[in-house]
Amino acid sequence: MMQRRIVIAGTSSGVGKTTLTIGLMAAFKKKGLTVQGFKCGPDYIDPSYHTAVTGRHSRNVDSWMLDHDIVNDIFVKASEDADISIIEGVMGFYDGKSPKSNIGSTAEISLLLQAPVILVVNIASMARSAAAIVKGYQLLDPNVNIAGVILNQAGSKGHYELCKTAIEQECDVPVVGYLLKGDGLHIPERHLGLIPAIERGELDEFFNELGEVVADRMDLDELLRIAEQGPVLQSKTDLFSNQEEEDPKVKIAVAYDSAFNFYYRENLMLLEKAGAELVFFSPLKGETLPAGVDGLYIGGGFPEEFAKELSKNALARKEIKNAITNELPTFAECGGFMYLTDSITNSEGKTYPMVGVIPGRVKMQESLAALGYRQVTAIDETFLLGKEAEARGHEFHYSTFESDADFQRAYFVKALRGEKEEGYKTDYLVAGYTHIHFASNPDMAKSFVEKCLEYKEKNDAENQ
Repeated sequence: MMQRRIVIAGTSSGVGKTTLTIGLMAAFKKKGLTVQGFKCGPDYIDPSYHTAVTGRHSRNVDSWMLDHDIVNDIFVKASEDADISIIEGVMGFYDGKSPKSNIGSTAEISLLLQAPVILVVNIASMARSAAAIVKGYQLLDPNVNIAGVILNQAGSKGHYELCKTAIEQECDVPVVGYLLKGDGLHIPERHLGLIPAIERGELDEFFNELGEVVADRMDLDELLRIAEQGPVLQSKTDLFSNQEEEDPKVKIAVAYDSAFNFYYRENLMLLEKAGAELVFFSPLKGETLPAGVDGLYIGGGFPEEFAKELSKNALARKEIKNAITNELPTFAECGGFMYLTDSITNSEGKTYPMVGVIPGRVKMQESLAALGYRQVTAIDETFLLGKEAEARGHEFHYSTFESDADFQRAYFVKALRGEKEEGYKTDYLVAGYTHIHFASNPDMAKSFVEKCLEYKEKNDAENQ
């Protein structure tokens, strides 16, 4: 068994990690290899690129949200039948939660997964100095394995050769390739409509072109050799073992389309392991709830991008509202939370009615309303979290929620720069802006399924 893997790390944000990660994925796939993508941190735009290129769901590996053993197990499970795993870093290699340690950084993930690191360096306006940069990254923490270097923004092939010579002499590490300033291979600017565009295949031509350039400028065989340096990792918990129920106990409907498409894959896996059969449907296409479901999960996404279409699908909205009002256990996060409110006002100032089960209005704004990690504590008992039970997640949205109603908030949320009460709860509905990772508190999936089982048994008894 071999677990080839590399971490694509950068000296800073904006150095070209995503461009090179996607290019390498496309290049290796073109060689006939099965490629598995991972992303350090909670971001979900970059994993959407990975998934589009590799044809496999990319996974987030996050050492703040999750225990280290669980990070290990996510990697082991997802990479089982892959020829190579490519782990895209976040920010600069050593940037994380604290300026005094590697906590939450790409460096910490590389150490946890014992993965060789390919450091991406922008060499614009330098030559021998590039070696000093690489040397600094090697020396800051001698435990990390910087096993190769890729140079970006080279002025010419000659410029690349100058920097390559200096780095290989002074740092004793191979330089495995480069990109030129004039390549023009820039990832489209990140924006909220980007993931639907990726899913529609609008960037496929760009991905193919990027893969061809990377294959031409990188030593793929050397990268494969480097990727073999890490030892084989074993699972450390049974969290993602295949010991599932013989027959699912309940059915949970999962909204999945261009409007609702962000789910941590582990959340879905843990629901299945707890005894749920997941049935996917598309509110955007006007699909009503699948028949005979015992629960509903509406994840994150971009309902504001499709507010007009979602609003037009009045039957789907009405059926979801009726089901929730009739106590169908429902969990909604971020985009799902927005969809369940009375209305969404988009960035053009147009207001569209939504499901109307949560009293309040969502308004889009030009600037980010929230971004960052969240420590979540249940204020009172919910079917997901017991009173004062904790979980971890992430928040990222451009909208605000306003309400004149008096209702129970779901969570007490602690962020880097403040604390607040957030979300909405009843006995059968939990909703809020925070994307919660179930693997940060695996009891959540079990509790959700148990609530769905109560609903099913009650319905069965009433129908007898």
